[in-house]
Amino acid sequence: MERLSNLSYKNQRILIIFLFSLVPVVLLLTFSYLPVFKMFQYSFTSWDGFSKNMEYVGFDNYKTIFTKPEYFAVFKVSLYYFFATFVQMGLALYFATILSFNVRLKNWFKGILFFPTLLNGVAIGFIFLFFFKPEGTLNTMLDLVGLGAWQQKWLLNPHLINISLAFASVWRYMGMNFIIFLGAISSIGSDIYEASEIDGANRWHQFRHIIIPSIKKILQLNLILAVSGAIGVFEIPYVMTGGSNGSGTFVIQTVDVAFKYSKLGLASAMAVVLLGIVVIVTILQRVLIKEEK
Repeated sequence: MERLSNLSYKNQRILIIFLFSLVPVVLLLTFSYLPVFKMFQYSFTSWDGFSKNMEYVGFDNYKTIFTKPEYFAVFKVSLYYFFATFVQMGLALYFATILSFNVRLKNWFKGILFFPTLLNGVAIGFIFLFFFKPEGTLNTMLDLVGLGAWQQKWLLNPHLINISLAFASVWRYMGMNFIIFLGAISSIGSDIYEASEIDGANRWHQFRHIIIPSIKKILQLNLILAVSGAIGVFEIPYVMTGGSNGSGTFVIQTVDVAFKYSKLGLASAMAVVLLGIVVIVTILQRVLIKEEK
């Protein structure tokens, strides 16, 4: 009887574990894998998103994407965000390194740097929309410090608009890189720093020979996430400019094709292409930045 009772108890535990695991698995399948499967399915049709009938067109959507240069021309905009990621990671690593040591008001500075990450992307878009207005905050500050000649129409000048948007992106996402770097650097034992100080190492030597090698994996991870984010950037340029004046990205173009021109089949094919590009770039990064044996 006791063995049966124990067996019954074990079965109950297994059933409870199964039921608790079933909910997230069902949610994952419903809201992640099923939409991806449907996206692949729609990419082979000329569906407009409304009609009940979906005409199968084979690879025509993919042929359209790869034969019309305008669909890939927008990727040059991603280069601004790509180069901005290095500025973003450099600043994040710089502040994380400084604040990992004993400095005054370090917790206050940590909060200030991480705060933009907590804000909604749409809210940040509207903040910088006012910041870059001709009569907005940036031009007003330049005038106050006697640099009125540097005032620009930051979001109206085709040569400056993407730089301005990339700056807003750096301000928003640097906090996440900062907190990841800070956590990695904080995990380095204090005895290693003490030993290096005994050997005469200064802060630069500690950064170069202790910190960088210790967080190499984290650097690679942040680089992969940053480059993937640069390819799929959407929120800030869409809110601030709607993709106008040469600021459109591939994702904004995909959204326009789907909802403005009612070509959901073509837009799905574009999303599949973008997914493939992100996967290829990630694999290339893993191969090129592989750990030395």
